[in-house]
Amino acid sequence: QVQLVESGGGLVQPGGSLRLSCAASGSIFSINAMAWYRQAPGKQRELVASIPWAGRTNYADSVKGRFTISRDNAKNTVYLQMNSLKPEDTAVYYCNQEVLLPTAPNYRDYWGQGTQVTVSP
Repeated sequence: QVQLVESGGGLVQPGGSLRLSCAASGSIFSINAMAWYRQAPGKQRELVASIPWAGRTNYADSVKGRFTISRDNAKNTVYLQMNSLKPEDTAVYYCNQEVLLPTAPNYRDYWGQGTQVTVSP
């Protein structure tokens, strides 16, 4: 079994910053891509940022220049540094990791439980 545990959400004023973390634990052979998604009330879940094992990071246009995704492979952890936050960034943020179990033939998607980010005066 694999568990993804998120932390770092909360309430922040516009223009403020937050850093989200998501650590994977369990029987893990390797992890491929990692990503952050978000879902605002009444809206579909959308990709915020992704980071492959090697290669370029990818960002939604709405967060480019403000958010930075990074990873620590030794800790099976992905981070999302969010700066210059806006009220429209308010959402539940979910991490996603493509995990290969020792006995599995293919990578499988795992999701965190979600962490609330609220940007409000």
